[in-house]
Amino acid sequence: MPSMLVIATTAVPDHLRGALSRWTSEVVPGIFVGSVSARVRDQLWQTVTDTVGNGAAVLVHPAPTEQGYAIRTAGTRRRVPVEFDGLTLIRMTAPKVKEMQSPS
Repeated sequence: MPSMLVIATTAVPDHLRGALSRWTSEVVPGIFVGSVSARVRDQLWQTVTDTVGNGAAVLVHPAPTEQGYAIRTAGTRRRVPVEFDGLTLIRMTAPKVKEMQSPS
């Protein structure tokens, strides 16, 4: 039975956006919404994780949890989903600070 999904992408290759748009609608740049079966959803997500490169992606889909949805991520993100007492919370990580070079 089809269910709704949302995939948000940042800095991913154009061919990945094209692959996602075959099954979903790109409602704004980088945000894909669709209604697909769990099998298609999992295959799309496998394509995303294999292709994300230096970009990042987040998948939100219905799940039998207290919140009613599950979150999956791929790539490097500052926001990291963390399970806490059966709830998925989002933890913010500190931005990477470039090391200062000392004068020679």
